[in-house]
Amino acid sequence: MPREHFYRIHHIRPRFKNDIESVLIFMATEISKIGEKPSDIFAESVNAAIKRYPGNITKKEKTINNWRTEISSLFGLFQTDSGRNVSFPGLRAVELADRQDLVLFFKLFLYHFQYPGGHLKPHENAELIRQGVHFRPAQHILKMLLAVEEKTKQRVWINKAEATHCIFNDLRVIRDGEDVLDTWKRISKNRQDRVEYDWKGDVIRYAGDILDYMEIANLVVCHGTQFFANSLEKAAVLKVVSSDDWFSGYDAFIKARAVSTPEVSALQEDWYKYVNMQRDDDFFKTDILAFIAKDEKDYNALKKKILSGIEDKIAEEGALGTKEIGDIGEGLVFGHESMRIKIGGREDLLHLIQHIPSHLALGYDIKSVELDATHRLIEVKTTISQRELDFSKFHLTPSEWSSADTYKEKYFVYRLLLSKHKLKLFILRDPVGQYKTDRLKMTPRNGADISFSPDKSGEWTELLEWKD
Repeated sequence: MPREHFYRIHHIRPRFKNDIESVLIFMATEISKIGEKPSDIFAESVNAAIKRYPGNITKKEKTINNWRTEISSLFGLFQTDSGRNVSFPGLRAVELADRQDLVLFFKLFLYHFQYPGGHLKPHENAELIRQGVHFRPAQHILKMLLAVEEKTKQRVWINKAEATHCIFNDLRVIRDGEDVLDTWKRISKNRQDRVEYDWKGDVIRYAGDILDYMEIANLVVCHGTQFFANSLEKAAVLKVVSSDDWFSGYDAFIKARAVSTPEVSALQEDWYKYVNMQRDDDFFKTDILAFIAKDEKDYNALKKKILSGIEDKIAEEGALGTKEIGDIGEGLVFGHESMRIKIGGREDLLHLIQHIPSHLALGYDIKSVELDATHRLIEVKTTISQRELDFSKFHLTPSEWSSADTYKEKYFVYRLLLSKHKLKLFILRDPVGQYKTDRLKMTPRNGADISFSPDKSGEWTELLEWKD
């Protein structure tokens, strides 16, 4: 790269990167419980939650403070109103705590992530502004891969070193808005010339982080060191590629190539409002089948298998997003319940299994039956992540907690854990009764945050697939 084009951008790297999915769900849940408090008390409460994370109890205060800064700065899990001197959970934290959907969380994170951005220290942001940097990494990478695939009619990929040296560290891209096909020409020529890149971890870490986060978001798939645009996530990928969303607070300074550190600092709260802005429930839809499928053939086979026998209960409209069909997690459980009853020899009861529309707000998702025809009312709680998580928390809304209290032993929570290529189901019965007998913990928060021990509160069971 000609030296005049070189400029290295970076961002905060969380100390918990290797365990990032577990940490973020845990912290989003804990932060959501804290609510709004004076900023100093809020910080103390967050620190106390960080110490409760497994392995942190002996960590020094400086390390705990760094965790808090990283959780706040990079991921925007809480916000501050300096005028009132209060801090409070960000909307992204509340969504993650309630929905347990890390794929959705990282899609929204990458959708908003830009340089310059409030995830950097003010003086670092000021330097980016003086350099004229104006860059959305996930968008540029996906736009390039899609444009080349459209032109060549072939699948193409990028690796972390190429992303680092040809995109992240090149002012032609991050400042000048270079056409993505020109970026690809440079990458292709380097491949033809057998250019050797510097692959050291401290060199490729920032572009590498973004590609890793894109994989967690299911926007790309990784084979070895090669990252491809995920062809099964067309809607989400196109939303990122076509978006003109941008935090414009820095724009006048970028145009002038001049800004002071205090002027950047004054924009921090506006930045966190931007990354936590309200988005429609279906803004990004986690297509669970696209998430667990290996390829398009596998996707179509899974779709046919899961919907077989329950098509009258769940409307099929193209991509199977969580809100479009009442959550495929619920569809999987519906199929499980139907098969459980069939195996039990009571096919005459299958018609009694019903998927409850969410707008009825009855406090449960599936109305099922026992083999003796008595009711089994099921609330489905699904956690979605790239890696398999051992996570024993979920949230019940006020209506769900009330229904659990009303129906007692007839009320079940099906805890469905979906990770790439693996599905696990844990069944918990009568959460209110278990709370009253100290078999699980409950913390009030616009309903109830539940924490349970798998060996005390229920049982893991095989997730059954409906078969005619």
